[in-house]
Amino acid sequence: MTPDGHIRHLPNILTILRMAVTPAIIVLLFSGSLAGRSAALALFVLAAISDYFDGHIARRISAPSRVGRFLDPLADKVLVLGTFAGLAILLPNLVPWWAVALVGLRDVAVTGLRMRAEARGTSVRTLPMAKTKTTVQLVFLIGMLATLVADKLPGTAGRVGSWVLGSPVPIIVLAVVVIVTVLTGFAYFYRPQYVGN
Repeated sequence: MTPDGHIRHLPNILTILRMAVTPAIIVLLFSGSLAGRSAALALFVLAAISDYFDGHIARRISAPSRVGRFLDPLADKVLVLGTFAGLAILLPNLVPWWAVALVGLRDVAVTGLRMRAEARGTSVRTLPMAKTKTTVQLVFLIGMLATLVADKLPGTAGRVGSWVLGSPVPIIVLAVVVIVTVLTGFAYFYRPQYVGN
């Protein structure tokens, strides 16, 4: 059975919502309160989960589209870069701007490659290793948001959160995330996989 128009557009709606919640996550993060940071973490986790479901739904109903292939990675970039920027403002010693800049430059370059392909009537297939990159980034960001929540809690959780924020662990993990991110960017330009109309 052919899915009706509303169902066919559901994957793209989820993708757009993922971009739309990014400003709310940043505002809640800046609130500095336990409730605000908890809400930011919850919204980010929901947005990350939607990244799986929009692609899964599109494949399930056989409704992938060129628009979806372009919007999905773009939504990931908006969510990830927006949250990275928020953390860089709050925790510049743990999430330095040079790391955010490298992640951003990689994403701008790959987005430019996608736009050039679209202008030629083709699309760039998302590389499997790029999905791994997105997963690594999301796990890091969820971990940082969860640590900021823990830091506001009393007892052991609060002490653990404070210890992590005062340790070199976040920036060491971030360095690994940046290396993976940059390497996947080189992979797109080394052997781009084009998909025809």
